[in-house]
Amino acid sequence: MAEADPGSFGDIPFEVTDPERIPAKRYYDQQFFDLEVEHLWPKTWQMAARLELLENVGDYVEYSILGKSIIVVRAKDGIKAYHNACRHRGVPLAKEGEVGNCKTQGFICPFHGWRFNAEGENTFVYGEHMFSEDQLDKAELALRPCRVETAIGCAFINFDDDALPLREALGPQIEALEAHGIGNLRSEWWYSTVLPANWKTAMEAFMEGYHVMRTHPQLQRAVPQLYNSMYGMDTGGIGLPINPNLSVKDNIAAQFKHMKLLSAGMAGMVHAKEVAIAEQLLEVDLPEDPAEAVPMWYGIVQHQVVEQLRAAGEDLPDLNAAAQSHPIQAVEFTFPHYFLLPFFSGASSYRIRPLGPESCVFELWSLTNYPKGKEPEPPREPTVLPYDSDQFPEIPRQDYGNIPIQQRGLHAEGFEFMRLAKDVEGMISNYNRIIDGYLKGAPKEKLAAATHTLLGNFDGKIIEYDL
Repeated sequence: MAEADPGSFGDIPFEVTDPERIPAKRYYDQQFFDLEVEHLWPKTWQMAARLELLENVGDYVEYSILGKSIIVVRAKDGIKAYHNACRHRGVPLAKEGEVGNCKTQGFICPFHGWRFNAEGENTFVYGEHMFSEDQLDKAELALRPCRVETAIGCAFINFDDDALPLREALGPQIEALEAHGIGNLRSEWWYSTVLPANWKTAMEAFMEGYHVMRTHPQLQRAVPQLYNSMYGMDTGGIGLPINPNLSVKDNIAAQFKHMKLLSAGMAGMVHAKEVAIAEQLLEVDLPEDPAEAVPMWYGIVQHQVVEQLRAAGEDLPDLNAAAQSHPIQAVEFTFPHYFLLPFFSGASSYRIRPLGPESCVFELWSLTNYPKGKEPEPPREPTVLPYDSDQFPEIPRQDYGNIPIQQRGLHAEGFEFMRLAKDVEGMISNYNRIIDGYLKGAPKEKLAAATHTLLGNFDGKIIEYDL
């Protein structure tokens, strides 16, 4: 496959020219990575902070990406964001990853003690009589603002002052997720690790369920009929055989076992309190046909999750109604680097940030609801672990076993491109070609329209774009 000459804006190396083949060098070439740093990350809406860390005036979170640092803070009139640099000599006002409150003292520069409040205003210059008057202009001393908007329980920043508004850029995905109550969720736990892999390698592990059979065999064994129907039937099935005569009771037992495995493997996907509710419903009356009984059982469980958790004081929408009006997938991707994995009332979430061509930070949260007035303090920093730590929950631990070795395999002699299954790995192709659109300087309206198609695209097909 010929490589494009990257000499001018619009031509990029290792462009995706065949949607079913993704050039391997996109995942480790320094020049390609540099183009992403220059043309992708400064133009996209990035998840910078969870809102439960910004509940009170003065609460702030520092967000870093590729040498840029932003302070996201709750000011008197809402969420603000500022470039993290003192207006004196550029020293950062907040440390990397810092979470705190500036209401009492403001942001204090550790170098010379200059201060700034949550509105970004300079409030103190030590020895100001030593400066020329024109160096202390109030507007000049104010912290430089950064675009920030909120949705789905998060603050998103964008370095591009001319970017489309967040909801216009991401499209109906935001409305669909908020209809399921995602904006009300709070973090129960928060982990972080550094993976020796390109950020895209890490992300693509969660764009399809085709890997479940081998990577998460415990899930495959629990409900082989579910995964075989999606990925294995054309080749005679995979994993345990499907029993077409399985009783309704046994089908429900298998679904419940799968639910418990999801809960144990990644709490946000199915919370223990939801498992307990489902367990109450194993003997409900259902139709004799499993094809009717299983979806009906899930509807009953979802209804009871809402009713019982509402009775406990949690603020939940009607999830069965939301599933009809705003259907979402088990994995939803918010371009360019944030995932939500909803199931019933909670979710897991992933955020990936590049450190270099073959290194990235991977963070994961368990998100759930709490009764109003009984919310615990959220974790203020992640638990940082080595990527191969046995302290990770089972499901991410299994995924982390694949990602670093895949990164090494991308360097193999003669491995020029990944070959995608056009009907279930399409999302990998779709988001890579949107990245190419950013690198080529495609119009932002076209990029937004393409990004909208990523809603519900998990396990999806390849889509044609005009970028």
